Amino acid sequence: MKTNKKIWLYEQGFLPVVKSLQQMLGTPYVESVCAARNFLTDEDESSRAGAAVDFYPRAMQERLASLLGRVGQPVTPRPLSETPQGAGSKKFDEATHTSAAPVSAYGYYRVGEDGRLYLMTKSEHYHAPLGHAFPGYRLIEQARALGVPNATHNNTRGYITRHLEEELVRAANGLAPGDRTGLKTLLAKHDDLYTLNRVFNLETGSLVAEAALKLALARFYRMQPEMPEPKYKGRTPVILVMGNDDGGLQANYHGTTVLTQMMRGMWPECHAALEGAGLWKVVAIRPNNREDVDRAFATYETGNYKIAAFFHEIVMMNYGGRRLTPEFLQYAHALCQQHDVPTVVDEIQSCMWAPEFFLFREYGLKPSCVVIGKGFPGGEYPASRILFSAALDVMPQFGALVTNGQEELASLAYLITMEWARVNAPVTAELGEYFESCLRTLATTYPRVITAIAGWRHMTTLCFAELSAAQRFVKGLNQRGLDVSAQTYKKDCPPVVLFKLPLTADRAMIDFVIGLADDLLKGMS
Repeated sequence: MKTNKKIWLYEQGFLPVVKSLQQMLGTPYVESVCAARNFLTDEDESSRAGAAVDFYPRAMQERLASLLGRVGQPVTPRPLSETPQGAGSKKFDEATHTSAAPVSAYGYYRVGEDGRLYLMTKSEHYHAPLGHAFPGYRLIEQARALGVPNATHNNTRGYITRHLEEELVRAANGLAPGDRTGLKTLLAKHDDLYTLNRVFNLETGSLVAEAALKLALARFYRMQPEMPEPKYKGRTPVILVMGNDDGGLQANYHGTTVLTQMMRGMWPECHAALEGAGLWKVVAIRPNNREDVDRAFATYETGNYKIAAFFHEIVMMNYGGRRLTPEFLQYAHALCQQHDVPTVVDEIQSCMWAPEFFLFREYGLKPSCVVIGKGFPGGEYPASRILFSAALDVMPQFGALVTNGQEELASLAYLITMEWARVNAPVTAELGEYFESCLRTLATTYPRVITAIAGWRHMTTLCFAELSAAQRFVKGLNQRGLDVSAQTYKKDCPPVVLFKLPLTADRAMIDFVIGLADDLLKGMS
């Protein structure tokens, strides 16, 4: 690390966060909740509202570190001897490993059906940044005990959900906590395409990515007959996406709805029919390639064409963990602003792992839409959001709506995750840099096996010279209880091994992972 101060940060452990519901949500709201509960049940539950919870106690951190030596070993005398087959699809069944399916989990561990201890080095496929059984989420149970309902609907969006919307807008624009004046000014803006001041609450990353696409297409096509004529009616919308190094579409990933799957090369016949009819066009931009951006604007910002949106991730975890550079994205975003093109930053992968919650802020970008999910609710609920500009706010009430999108307790999960992550941002940033630097050292030490590393901080990938080596490495780590996987299915992308450590990963866990990786690579080289 660069300074002794930084070493002190992560060696001293995480910073304490101890909060009650009253401190999280405000006295007037909590008093109203308690009064309503008292009327409904004739029971006084007000003591729950003031009971503070230690979000990540030091005793838990020490317990987790003490178990590292047991990773990969049988730890329970009663492994599951009988398990249901299920009724999954063929491909789901082929990918399922029931031995590692959890029977119990705690912190950055889970115990599988086979009774072995597993280390969650991919954060349960990227949606559990604070691990399992995070104590801070006990506030959710307190809220439930006070009668705060989870189920609500768009026309009764609750206090917690509306409070979260404001906090997301505040954080996305870099406002300090409690800056009500600045927030009021932001929310009043209506014509700036690059100010994030509106929120749709949905459930999955696929739905919020599709909502961004709807907002872009609504500038070309009316969603309902009675809506005003769109700004670019009669022109063919062109969607710019991140492509492969060879110019193909497969590198980007923005969900599983039909149109977003077409954006990555799926449904080729249907896609070709839409393009042939002049209804839309999708154009791939090679990673970090300015010439492709220039060519796209020269070709499609003229005549019958109009660029409708630029969709991109920042860390392309479905393409070897490739990270787009700040210089490339700043250049592309500047061109979009010159030509009235909405920019859509898909942060499903990177959100919550960045110290300011959003990696686009570290890049100095001002997008029109930001897609978030996975990390924010901490695996407690399926709850994704799209932050967007009021200049795009033309969606009818049922344009981007799911029945469960406004869940109050899901919104509380967001707020709890954000609070711990905000306080611990200096620590987690240093730990992420430490993990990345350790992987860089491995790449330098074993250059015949590892050709490069990609990704960023906690979400870093190792690029292997040979497919067989990547597979051997993954198999070796899996046998030792580490949950890692190899991405080997893209022909123009080197085989990579994916890591995504939880934010609660401490120095002890990181050193343990690096030690096992080093031991395996030593044998392989």
